[in-house]
Amino acid sequence: MAQPLLFRPPPRWHLWTALGGAVVIHIGAVVAAMKREPPPVDLSDIPTAVVEATMEAPPEPTPPPQEVPVATPPPEVPETKPEYVEERTPPPRQPRPARVVPIKAPGPMSISSAKALATFAPRPQYPYEARSRHVTGSGVCVVSVDTASGSVSDATMAQSIGNPILDNAAVSAFKQWRFRPGTVSKVKIPITFTMTGASY
Repeated sequence: MAQPLLFRPPPRWHLWTALGGAVVIHIGAVVAAMKREPPPVDLSDIPTAVVEATMEAPPEPTPPPQEVPVATPPPEVPETKPEYVEERTPPPRQPRPARVVPIKAPGPMSISSAKALATFAPRPQYPYEARSRHVTGSGVCVVSVDTASGSVSDATMAQSIGNPILDNAAVSAFKQWRFRPGTVSKVKIPITFTMTGASY
């Protein structure tokens, strides 16, 4: 009967021999490569170039900015306060009231002069009662004037017209008259009543 074929591994010394031979070959190749020197380089064919080096002057440093002088204010002078001096001023003078000097005339002023100085001079009214009776007449009224105010202070009939109604109408009208202050003191006013009215 035939025996089956079995795989028999090769003996181990074959393996170690092959491995050792490979290591020796590699080591020999590395040593041979290290001992081999490269051939010298021929520098005769390389052109020579002349390099000119010029040194540039360093840039001038920029000058530092000039300091602008700041105007210093003048030294403050201490204010010298004047010594307090009490001034005694007299009290202000109060204006004195103007004195109205009455006009000293030898007699009463005429009506022509007084009219120019009068500021209000109403004409006497002719009463209806006297007009209806056709009463007429002439007389003279003397008027006293307050020189300070110019108003009439008193009026009297120096000469009667002849009728009390006409006398009262004349006196009541002349008491309303006004003159410029300080100009008239007394006025003599002649008065006449006619059918057309009163005139002076």
